[in-house]
Amino acid sequence: MTAPHLLLRPQAQPPAPRRGRDRRARTWPAPAGRPRAAGPAPRTAVVGGGIAGLAAATALAERGVRVDLLEARPTLGGRLAGWSTTLADGSTATMSRGFHAFFRQYYNLRGLLRRADPGLGMLVPLPDYPLQRRGGARDSFARVPRTPPWSALGFAALSPTFTWSSLAGIDPVAALPLLDVRVPEVYERLDGTSAQDFLDAVRFPEEARHLAFEVFSRSFFADPGELSAAELALMFHIYFLGSSEGLLFDVPAEPFPQALWDPLAAYLERHGARLRTGTAVGRVDPLAGGGFEVAPDGGPAEAYDAVVLALDSGGLQQLVAKSPDLGDPAWRGAIGTLRQAPPFLVSRLWLDRPVRADRPGFLGTSGYGPLDNVSVLDRWEGEARRWADRTGGSVVELHAYAVDAGADRRTVEDRLLAELHRIYPETAAARTVDVRHEWRADCPLFPVGGYGDRPEVRTPHPRLVLAGDLVRTRVPCALMERAATTGFEAANHLLQGWGVQGQHLWSVPTAGRSAPLRALARRL
Repeated sequence: MTAPHLLLRPQAQPPAPRRGRDRRARTWPAPAGRPRAAGPAPRTAVVGGGIAGLAAATALAERGVRVDLLEARPTLGGRLAGWSTTLADGSTATMSRGFHAFFRQYYNLRGLLRRADPGLGMLVPLPDYPLQRRGGARDSFARVPRTPPWSALGFAALSPTFTWSSLAGIDPVAALPLLDVRVPEVYERLDGTSAQDFLDAVRFPEEARHLAFEVFSRSFFADPGELSAAELALMFHIYFLGSSEGLLFDVPAEPFPQALWDPLAAYLERHGARLRTGTAVGRVDPLAGGGFEVAPDGGPAEAYDAVVLALDSGGLQQLVAKSPDLGDPAWRGAIGTLRQAPPFLVSRLWLDRPVRADRPGFLGTSGYGPLDNVSVLDRWEGEARRWADRTGGSVVELHAYAVDAGADRRTVEDRLLAELHRIYPETAAARTVDVRHEWRADCPLFPVGGYGDRPEVRTPHPRLVLAGDLVRTRVPCALMERAATTGFEAANHLLQGWGVQGQHLWSVPTAGRSAPLRALARRL
């Protein structure tokens, strides 16, 4: 299959504002073409209403393509969807799969959201992103410089965990790959090594390891022993050594549907897109004369000129299994090898008394059993704040990533609550008005040696494309930003075939920031 870099070429000066602070951020211009599709406009099915599907649908609909977005769930947003729930006190709340950080490096995701709100007023900044180890040591990013290498030096100087004496034992030669991260070269170099083995080779201090690296690997809901070291190195480049946007982030000021997806849905509908939620697709069949027949479960099949599959790995595998004429044996085999990350838990508690006022809105944790972070939602989310103001209570969310698949779920839920009481003792006296536990296991795993089997945007069918955070791309990005980026890339591929101008993309720099260190890293 042809690599998607043929669709996009990096250049130093962007053709449009990147809306970030990093002067070295890169733009990836889309192929030129007409501003809109010539009539009759092609008809495209976008299967999946998460970030990737919404990005693809947006780029296509803006350019006059007739878009049907089909989402199996009743709401948009994918893993950032929200739904209404009634609490024990009779009030209504919006539940979700939990906290997500909108980093300033997420240029393409933020560009998608700007369609509905050019000023991004739906996002509010958190003043800090503290990380706490058992015993009380706490690291902060609030005063750390944002531009490398001063970011790394400043963090080491200010951190109680990263002491100069503990860092003296690091093997600088083994750490050099972190200073010149390129895609796909980083995968060629490190994909055969686990994140854990890479950290061991670097001799990274154990007391600082979680705060510096595992916080990134666990963002993938994976244990460092399972995760590819290439993905870990890419994350470190995106957030710390390669970008000057920093590690502080924004969060939605209201629940996901109200802040993000309802406004974007209205924008899409104004551009002629049909949003068909509650519509699961059971089969996609290539047609002899070109195009595809898309068959919703329980409904009549419809013909489309092109299809975007923007599904999670499990959903993609199921659809491909039910669509025996899609792809070729090699492509279908690669789809079959995709793996899911271990289960994770989000517990949201509505408490009858407030969390202490000096507690941060978000706290990453290490050494507190399965607990990975604590969010006090009423510090930034309007709906939670209104509930807390009305009741005198607070809304707290707990996350446990990469839980053992065989663990007893009730035991893990109880352990999270016990660790919350240990970190914030005032919560031990609070009564739980209501609680919701969300167990999920649908995030992609990026295992050691798995990069070569990950699918690309292009498929054996010229007008069938893939999008999502599981999809390979030469643009350095991850997580939500990878979903948005590949969604736009999928649209660009189809638009190029129709002679239509696509969507320009942006990314963090595509190489290390220091020329001498880049040269040294390439020689070793």
